[in-house]
Amino acid sequence: MRDNVSGCPVMHGATTSAKTGTTNKHWWPNQLNLNILRQHDRKSDPMGEGFDYKKEFEGLDYDALKKDLTALMTDSQDWWPADYGHYGPFFVRMAWHAAGTYRTGDGRGGGRTGDQRFAPLNSWPDNGNLDKARRLLWPIKKKYGNKISWADLFLLTGNVAIESMGGKTFGFGAGRADTWHPGEDIYWGAEIDWLGDGRYEDTRQSLENPLAAVQMGLIYVNPEGPNGNPDPLLSGQDIRETFGRMGMDDEETVALVAGGHTFGKAHGAGDAALVGPEPEGAPMENMGFGWISTHGSGKGKDAITSGIEGPWTPNPIQWDSGYFDVLFKYDWALNKSPAGANIWNPVNVSEDDMAPEVDGSGEKVTLMMTTADMAMIKDPEYRKVSERFHKDPELLKEAFARAWFKLLHRDMGPKGLYLGPEVPEEDLIWQDPIPAGNTGYDVDSLKAAIKSSGLSQLEMIETAWASASTFRSTDMRGGANGARIRLAPQKDWEANKPAQLAHVLGVLEGLAQSHGASLADTIVLAGNVGIEMASGVNVPFKAGRGDASDVQTDAASFDVLEPIADGFRNFLKTELSISPEEMLLDKAHLLGL
Repeated sequence: MRDNVSGCPVMHGATTSAKTGTTNKHWWPNQLNLNILRQHDRKSDPMGEGFDYKKEFEGLDYDALKKDLTALMTDSQDWWPADYGHYGPFFVRMAWHAAGTYRTGDGRGGGRTGDQRFAPLNSWPDNGNLDKARRLLWPIKKKYGNKISWADLFLLTGNVAIESMGGKTFGFGAGRADTWHPGEDIYWGAEIDWLGDGRYEDTRQSLENPLAAVQMGLIYVNPEGPNGNPDPLLSGQDIRETFGRMGMDDEETVALVAGGHTFGKAHGAGDAALVGPEPEGAPMENMGFGWISTHGSGKGKDAITSGIEGPWTPNPIQWDSGYFDVLFKYDWALNKSPAGANIWNPVNVSEDDMAPEVDGSGEKVTLMMTTADMAMIKDPEYRKVSERFHKDPELLKEAFARAWFKLLHRDMGPKGLYLGPEVPEEDLIWQDPIPAGNTGYDVDSLKAAIKSSGLSQLEMIETAWASASTFRSTDMRGGANGARIRLAPQKDWEANKPAQLAHVLGVLEGLAQSHGASLADTIVLAGNVGIEMASGVNVPFKAGRGDASDVQTDAASFDVLEPIADGFRNFLKTELSISPEEMLLDKAHLLGL
């Protein structure tokens, strides 16, 4: 019998936090994680069930917002002063890094949800000090409230920044509704350390799908070269692979690198060990800020972010041809920044080609290029593009504007989803354009013709599913609209049963033409007919889908939509390391279920 029967039952000094206990995941490691589907549950949406961002945006004074953003560019704050008195380059980087996580493999990432506010992105090494950029925007977000989402605000701010520095933009489409919590569906890699690169099997082209970034915590490539190896040719290989997985070709890649690096500087003024933890790991007294530095003032000319130090051009807050002018003019020598990072400096640079110090002191500093920049003239294919842009600055200006627009809008889906007064009229091939469909035909007459067509219920249902189930809610690509199932590559996909598909489409195309309907509508309506015949349940239908042409279709870009696994039709193309059950959940999420 215990003597101290009246002792306190609390285990003083013990750790009793739930997070330190054994979890269900420990006992049942193969348990399916259904949280991926809860992301679409509106019950937890803090905006409320009736919130409609499109309606809110319609009440926005767009011109006034742009004026406020333009004024912010030169409203330098003592707590984080603007380099050269202009926040433009800082906000270009913020927007670039918000949109630049997009990858074509699964349509995830990108700037469409504003998730740069949340972990892990808010604390990625590559997003160092962007917490300050977002804090600078807070007064403007507070002023306009729900009429502008964080997602739209981040990217519009980048556009305004470019315009305020004399650069050209191609337009802007709003319409990005904010997420309210970190995404649980995005695979950023399996590494457990920042800058880990366990995503390769052997060659640099064996990067694990669907990833695009080369290391954990980077947006694109390591600017110092692969794993810090300052080899411009190897860096060029990484750049081509990564930007290709973002949907960019060589010309767009060079335009983005050159245009983006026309502005601003990199920060590596001192020992990186003097920089504190990222926002998610910082103590509460930092009030949401991370990367607090004790090197000098910790800001301005003393700032440390990437560890790379120096400006790219002599005029870091002005759009001009300076990037290629200096890149081709000088020989470049490999050096180390004060933080120990690999950088390239011009040999025997003239004072006229030096840049001012960021603090307005009048001091001149030498220029810098990263290993990734050197790839623009050392990689043979990139050099060809760089030479063209150098000889024709207007060509670069236009190419950058278009590539920047693509970067910001690649995950937005069809142009019809864009909002605002700056949506460009031109249809772009990467937007998967679709002509307007007809709504004036007799739906009941077409349904009757489908019923008597001789097609089986299964044929109609399978064809409709194959057409519609390519849809990805992650980047709004695919789906039944456009009837691209009749075009390459979709007509030849194994999951679509090509022989059966050709027969069904042959029948439905004739019916569509004779009734004045699009094939896209007819495919969907036939699926409805099949379900109704099989179940007796009435399936609602809305007409108006259009039929895209081969000219309106970048066939190669649709390869990433091919089903590898589709549990809804019991299809598995190849054995995967991921279980079929997990693939089913992923498919459901992509469909927006």
